[in-house]
Amino acid sequence: MGEDVDINKKLAASKGSEPRPAEAGREECEKKAAEYLAGWQRARADFLNYKKEEMERIGEFLKYGTEEMISKVLPILDNFEIIESKLPENLKQDENIKGLLQIKKQLSDFLKNHGVEEIKSVGEKFDANLHEVVEEVAGVQPGVIMSEVQKGYKINGRLLRPARVKIAK
Repeated sequence: MGEDVDINKKLAASKGSEPRPAEAGREECEKKAAEYLAGWQRARADFLNYKKEEMERIGEFLKYGTEEMISKVLPILDNFEIIESKLPENLKQDENIKGLLQIKKQLSDFLKNHGVEEIKSVGEKFDANLHEVVEEVAGVQPGVIMSEVQKGYKINGRLLRPARVKIAK
């Protein structure tokens, strides 16, 4: 019996100095809940950043895909320009020719709507970033573009195809 009294005294003494099991469990749960919440918040922020980066990457991919498609269409526009430049004025009034020229205009408008713009060349100073020299011809001012062999284009401010030009010596 003396042992039972000692055990009870020890239990009573230990209860006063240590938290009760229910409080210790609650504190442990609160710590874990805060830890899980912080982890969830970090994971959510990481996911939102990933989603934003993926959308930007997809946008860039689509932009480059558009550029590739447009650069494949440019030779068609070049051919329309060649046809138009070689047509005599009296034939430009023919209904069939007007139809062909209308197709050229629609194609040109389509490209403009997609951010494509022509590089102005004739009479401008040669710029190696925008022009490619195919021939040097006699001229008054050296380095000035005398004629254009093939039009150059930019898309959204970036070079899509350099203009092929003849410059003055």
